[in-house]
Amino acid sequence: MIDRRQALALGAAAMAAPGLARQPRDAFLWGAATAGHQVEGNNVNADIWLLEQMKPTLFTEPSGDACDSLHRWDQDVAIVKALGLNAYRFSVEWSRIEPAEGQFSQAYLDHYARIVASCRAAGLAPVVTFNHFTTPRWFAARGGWEADDAPALFARYCDRVARAMAGGISHALTFNEP
Repeated sequence: MIDRRQALALGAAAMAAPGLARQPRDAFLWGAATAGHQVEGNNVNADIWLLEQMKPTLFTEPSGDACDSLHRWDQDVAIVKALGLNAYRFSVEWSRIEPAEGQFSQAYLDHYARIVASCRAAGLAPVVTFNHFTTPRWFAARGGWEADDAPALFARYCDRVARAMAGGISHALTFNEP
C-alpha cells in the first residue's frame, strides 16, 4: 500500500515524463476510488465496525482511524488531480448520514457535498457510490437487506443524498460490494 506522499510523488513523476503522449480522454473516466469505511476512519455507527470490535473478531485489521480521510479528504482530491486522473469515485457512508433510523445528519450531507464541490473545482468528475458494503447498525439490526422494508429504507437514504448533491454528481452508483 502506498501512502499520500508516495502517491503524490508518483503523480509528479507521471506528469513530468516527457515520453508519455497524452490523448484527449474526455469521454472516458480515468479515476481513483475509495470506500468510506476503509478510508474515513471511526465509522462507529456501521454494522462492520461493530463486528470489527468484537472479541474474537473475524477481521485481522479493524478499520480504526483508517487513513482519516473523513478529515483529510481534500488531500485525497488533490492526489487524484496530481495523478492526472479525471474522476474520483468515493462512497457516502449511510451510517453517517442516517445514524439512527429517520434521523438524517445535515452536517454529513454537507460534508459529502463539499467533496463533490471540491472534485468539480479540481476538474474531476465526482462519482458517488451510495453503498460500499457497510450499513447502519440500526438497519442491520432490523434484518439488513433481507428485511421487507430494506428497499424503501435504502431508497429514502439515496433520495436524501442525491438531493443534497444534485448539482454536482457526475455519476452515481447504488452498490459496490453490498
